[in-house]
Amino acid sequence: MKTFLLAALAPFALAFGLAQAAPKSAPLPSDSVYQLNAPLVDQQGRKLRLADKRGKVQLVSMFYTSCKFICPLIIDSGKAIERSLTPAEQQKLGILLISMDPQRDDPTKLATVFNKRKLDPARWTLASPTPGDVRAIAGVLGIRYRQLEDGEFNHTSALVLLDANGRVLTRTEQMGTRPDPEFVAAVRKALAAPAAKPKR
Repeated sequence: MKTFLLAALAPFALAFGLAQAAPKSAPLPSDSVYQLNAPLVDQQGRKLRLADKRGKVQLVSMFYTSCKFICPLIIDSGKAIERSLTPAEQQKLGILLISMDPQRDDPTKLATVFNKRKLDPARWTLASPTPGDVRAIAGVLGIRYRQLEDGEFNHTSALVLLDANGRVLTRTEQMGTRPDPEFVAAVRKALAAPAAKPKR
């Protein structure tokens, strides 16, 4: 699956444009998810891009706010991983959930879920992309989805672990309040890695 994700970056980068590294940063790795220059709007109405999450290990998934079954489990999984970490480890982690239903998931709906689930703003971001970027984001994350006639979605339930430069390290599809031990170990390993130094 990881090989597929990295191979998928090339066509999406060509089709949707590449994110440029910030002036103070080294160039993004060629296999970074952040090469996809996708604008987002978060639960507070703030505008950001995928690459703005650079610099911190991230857990990333896709969801939609009207989902009543699987998407709440995705949030449960993120919270369970949080609880498995020390406070120092938690400070180094970001959790980004991106809507696959941006036409309905405006900041108000994102904020409703954010507040209802009592998510920590120091770590969690719920965001919607532009409708035209949903498929590209799903592609680089290896998440399959299909909208049904009733407006609901069939989709992959997964948490994807990205390093501080947006490279896919691993993923888990084990959802719920009991986190995948191997995935938690991978998260801890990523958090323990020294920060990359900018190239000069």
